[in-house]
Amino acid sequence: MKPVLIVQHQPAQGPGYLLQCLQSREVPVCLMRRDLGDRFPLGMSSFSGLVVLGSDDSVLDDRPWMAAERALIADALRLDRPVLGHCFGAQQLARTLGATVTRQPRPDIGWRELWITPAARASFGGRDRLLSFNWHHDSFQIPAGARRTLFGSHCLNKGFAIGPHVGLQSHLEITEDSLRAWCGHGRDELAALRGMPTVQTEEEMLAALPERLARVRVAADRLYGAWIASLMRESAGGRRLGG
Repeated sequence: MKPVLIVQHQPAQGPGYLLQCLQSREVPVCLMRRDLGDRFPLGMSSFSGLVVLGSDDSVLDDRPWMAAERALIADALRLDRPVLGHCFGAQQLARTLGATVTRQPRPDIGWRELWITPAARASFGGRDRLLSFNWHHDSFQIPAGARRTLFGSHCLNKGFAIGPHVGLQSHLEITEDSLRAWCGHGRDELAALRGMPTVQTEEEMLAALPERLARVRVAADRLYGAWIASLMRESAGGRRLGG
């Protein structure tokens, strides 16, 4: 099986629990660290799937490297390579599919209960809610032909799926180490936003982590397992693999 390409933009926003899920199923991985100067490959023919992680940058800034990243996503879609986007990555996937990304009235930062749409509940073991971690200022519209999978009280569009491609406006990949690093990195931002009703404090976000992470992993196991199964199906089917 060809490796899954994971694009990481920030030191604190790594693949975390997703990487553990991939490794436990012996799925090979190629980690691209854009924050360390790694360059985007020319295309997706050497990979079985694409994961695009979160970023401190806004899709709305539309910098040249973001266009290059969307071109890579477009090639994955063209070659039927399953794409999984987290937060910024989901916004990039949505834009590649022709949807708009807009600034929210207020940022959504902290732990949230999200609702799972009826059409998506099979992907989450029949549950109607899940716990997720969130840190974002922008949000996507649902692309044409996709279905909404998750919605929240502070942001309507928290997830979508179209075929094997999945966008999450949240972070199921979070680990204790990455969350602590993220809070440290974002301490000035949290201080500036203190008192905003949609923004939790660092103390609130770091409370009861073992219990919270255990709940997140129940949902992550189901969703990541289904996405990894789509990689296996694409590889077994031989649809245009190798370009």
